[in-house]
Amino acid sequence: MKKHFLIVAFVLALALVLAACGGGGASDDPAAAGEKLFAEQIIGAQPGCITCHSLDADTVIVGPSLAGVGSRSDADTLRESILDPNAVLVEGFPSDTMPPVWSDELTDEQVDQLVAYLLTLK
Repeated sequence: MKKHFLIVAFVLALALVLAACGGGGASDDPAAAGEKLFAEQIIGAQPGCITCHSLDADTVIVGPSLAGVGSRSDADTLRESILDPNAVLVEGFPSDTMPPVWSDELTDEQVDQLVAYLLTLK
């Protein structure tokens, strides 16, 4: 009986650990991770993407709305816009509107995740 109890307790503990890890799924989806990162109010020591960029075509905050950006841009352009924001400027937004800090604040994986998410915005 004691052996049966230990086996059941072990299986339950293992199930809890696996549930806490998420078991893969959405955490393996770069676009989902990018969406979560985009929604962060603060990234590193900087205001997050959602602080300056709207996802509503009719709403401009500090930077341009990103509604539909996935149908207007490709992955390379989006990556360049994040890492070197003065390289490609949106009409009506002067240089240095977006601080050129993201190559220091974001990992390559985070940039890939943001790009994957932005490409879903059609």
